[in-house]
Amino acid sequence: MTGPQRDPRATDDATDPSPADRGAPAGEPDQGGLGSDAGAPEAGQVRRSGLRNPQAAVRGLGAGTLGLEALVLLLAIQPIRVVGGDLGGAAIGVVVALAVAAILLAGMMRRPWAWHAGTVLQGLLMLAGLLHWSLLALGVIFALVWAYALHVRRVILG
Repeated sequence: MTGPQRDPRATDDATDPSPADRGAPAGEPDQGGLGSDAGAPEAGQVRRSGLRNPQAAVRGLGAGTLGLEALVLLLAIQPIRVVGGDLGGAAIGVVVALAVAAILLAGMMRRPWAWHAGTVLQGLLMLAGLLHWSLLALGVIFALVWAYALHVRRVILG
């Protein structure tokens, strides 16, 4: 071989190839080539997020956030006790209950009410700050993360 093979169907003009030439199935709209205006929807057309399954992506974001929150809560028990927190048995029970609730909600993100329950969970974690100040700090941090997840959900799903 002396060089790259040239496609016999190719033309010499520098225009954007059609979706069929780029490998897109026939009949499917162009999802954004070099010359397309993929950022602005046409009149009457719904703006797409570009995700194959936006519902699943948003559910994954919510479930991941709640799962991370549960893990952090469970891992925070011992450092709070060691560093000088007066974390008694009832307070540890509250933290474990919040972690279990977060895990259960992470598994139920298909249900629309789970998003509201996740918001309530953030409030309950901040209320647990009455037991120890570090729980309030975790509550504020995860409330901000949850607020961002809700914002992403609103932007993607509309």
